[in-house]
Amino acid sequence: MSAHQALTHLVPLAAELDKNKVTPGVLGFIVFAVMALAVWALMKSMNRHMNRVDFEEAPEQPRTTSSPASSAKTATQE
Repeated sequence: MSAHQALTHLVPLAAELDKNKVTPGVLGFIVFAVMALAVWALMKSMNRHMNRVDFEEAPEQPRTTSSPASSAKTATQE
């Protein structure tokens, strides 16, 4: 099919479109698809990195018990 024949078949279809209507078109779809693929790749990478994390919380140190008088003394000094 030559370019001339394709153009003559598409011109009547283009004439039916509303001139006042704005659509994103093919470029908008391509941009959206690329962004969706980028988010998917970032989520997959983040999941892989989070699974590699080996987090062990340090045990809590026991607090020393102090007398109420010494704690009141330090509170007034601050």
